[in-house]
Amino acid sequence: MTIPLTDFLHSLRYEQIPDETLYFVKRCLLDLIGVAAAGSTTPLSNIIRQHAVDHFGAGKKSAQLLFDARMTSPVGAALANATTIDSMDAHDGLKPTKGHVGCGVFPALLALTQAENKIDEREFLTQLLIGYEIGSRAGVALHQTACDYHTSGAWVSIACAAMGARSIGLDVQQTREAIGIAEYHGPRSQMMRTIDSPTMVKDGSGWGAMAGVSAAYLAESGYTGAPALTVEANDVADIWADLGQRWYIKEQYFKPYPVCRWAQPPVVAILALCSQHSLTVDMIESIEVITFHEAKRLATALPETTEQAQYSLPYAVAAALVYGEIGPDQVSEAVLSNPEIQRLSRSMILREDDAYNAVFPARRIARVIVNTKRGECYESAPTEARGDPEAHLSDIEIREKFHRFADPVIGVSRAKNIEAVIDDLGIDSSNDNQLDQLLDLITAKP
Repeated sequence: MTIPLTDFLHSLRYEQIPDETLYFVKRCLLDLIGVAAAGSTTPLSNIIRQHAVDHFGAGKKSAQLLFDARMTSPVGAALANATTIDSMDAHDGLKPTKGHVGCGVFPALLALTQAENKIDEREFLTQLLIGYEIGSRAGVALHQTACDYHTSGAWVSIACAAMGARSIGLDVQQTREAIGIAEYHGPRSQMMRTIDSPTMVKDGSGWGAMAGVSAAYLAESGYTGAPALTVEANDVADIWADLGQRWYIKEQYFKPYPVCRWAQPPVVAILALCSQHSLTVDMIESIEVITFHEAKRLATALPETTEQAQYSLPYAVAAALVYGEIGPDQVSEAVLSNPEIQRLSRSMILREDDAYNAVFPARRIARVIVNTKRGECYESAPTEARGDPEAHLSDIEIREKFHRFADPVIGVSRAKNIEAVIDDLGIDSSNDNQLDQLLDLITAKP
């Protein structure tokens, strides 16, 4: 295995983490928990949690399900909890990977922390950072070397196996085997299949977390799987050379809306355009969206499930116009039949722009054209989504989003307690009660 990964994984200590980097670790943690709370209300989350209880029973080692309290094996908990987050498409992501790191690594770390009974809040924060850094690079490496566009689970599995290796205490060779097993068994699922036909399989993050945690325990038992080519091959060595120097966690984007990131630029564009020209929903005859190829394929005009709604550009734009925002309520199945949303969705024409295609995924751009019933035509400027690393959401916006997603599910008081505990994590090295308290707050039933 490459020396940079081995050294970074097993030797990084909390005291070595720059303050600014630690700030982003806590920011990601708060955001993921808020998304998990909202995700726990979806049919998908209910199905996968019951599946984990039924088929991944707790044995000698166990972990809890988020906002559920039931126990399963750590492998089952990683699967169910990552899928719960993935069920509400509002979690952070990284543009070069065209996917999401935290959705898989946080649930895997949560499962490992409970299964191994290592309640150390500074170690928890350190390992979460490790997961982001290894997962980000694994995603870049796999996109650079694989011919197809695969889901996040394909490379998140590597990060989860790495955290497992540190949690369990694997030696260097066992670590190499764990990462090799995880890379081999990570779900190489084709992302554009679920874009074209949205279902509950989504971004594969649950299966990636499951494969990674399982790989670590298999390696501990002597199971072999090395090498992992996305880590060890010469043609990706440069990707791993800056571990501990470049912090990818600071380059994550944060999503204000629970819909695919590709659908968010036209949402921002049309809300700004309508505000600028005082346009109301009843004035609009039709809408044209010009964007990049991948976003154009988010084409389900009349979604019937929340999965279809979260992967529908027409629905996202129409719902934002009708409600003035998109939150968990706006992608729930209770509002999908809103007649005004359906009218606007049916009116929408999607076109792609070669210039926007050329800069994807580093930039995701769209512009919108609104035609009114009075024959007027208004066009927005080229627009990108809010929350990109070049213009992060503010602390106030991140905290407001957390409460918007969490409060309706678990109550204002409990949500405030989670927020306060995360703020205090790691400050007092002699007090691990904070992590215990956090685990209780995020696993107990609403």
